[in-house]
Amino acid sequence: MRTFAIGDIHGGLKALIQVLNKIEVKDEDTLIFVGDYVDGWSESAQVIQLLLELSQKIKCIFIKGNHDVWCEEWLRSGEVNQTWYIHGGKETMDSYDGFSKADKQKHLELFEGMPLYYLDEENRLFLHAGFTSMHGVTREVFKNTFYFDRTLWEMALTLDKRIKKDSSIYPNRLKHYKEIFIGHTPTINFNSDVPMNAANVWNIDTGAAFTGKISGINVNTKEVFQSDNLPQLYPNEKGRNK
Repeated sequence: MRTFAIGDIHGGLKALIQVLNKIEVKDEDTLIFVGDYVDGWSESAQVIQLLLELSQKIKCIFIKGNHDVWCEEWLRSGEVNQTWYIHGGKETMDSYDGFSKADKQKHLELFEGMPLYYLDEENRLFLHAGFTSMHGVTREVFKNTFYFDRTLWEMALTLDKRIKKDSSIYPNRLKHYKEIFIGHTPTINFNSDVPMNAANVWNIDTGAAFTGKISGINVNTKEVFQSDNLPQLYPNEKGRNK
């Protein structure tokens, strides 16, 4: 069986389809999505619909991202978070034109059922952003840390490669897990359009919300599958490049 982690999507349905086609998804595969399915490009509702249909055929794990939290709140109450609205929420709301009340309810149920993290049988951790507790995710006090934190990635980036995992000064946060797969912080901020590895952390958000791509990675072999750059697929849109 193969397991793939897929990075931030941000309403880029065309790019997501490209990645799934390149992976050549099989019935026995597992797909782990690290969140932020919506907000940015014009097909957020269509992304959620595809994911719902995909999950009926193969094993899918949908981690919740910060943009998904905002969209969930809107689907549940109709209230518009102004921060969300200016960071892709408007495009997501527009994408729901033509979707029925029943459709929206199914999407809401998908969002409500999303875990904040997933730990597999090989002690690999998958979550949207990060965590701060030196004791690991089970001891995290503030749950929104899982979809907002950037310090985990910042710490991994600055860790001296000469420091080994059994060293007394190796960060305790990183010792709990074989590997950690995250999104949330675009690698294009670090001049990379491919997934980045620092210590035992893999960042697979390759900037799909902006000028980058959607990326999928085979978590065993580390083979990477990528879409075209999103602005090429949506030439008449700006995404979050506003």
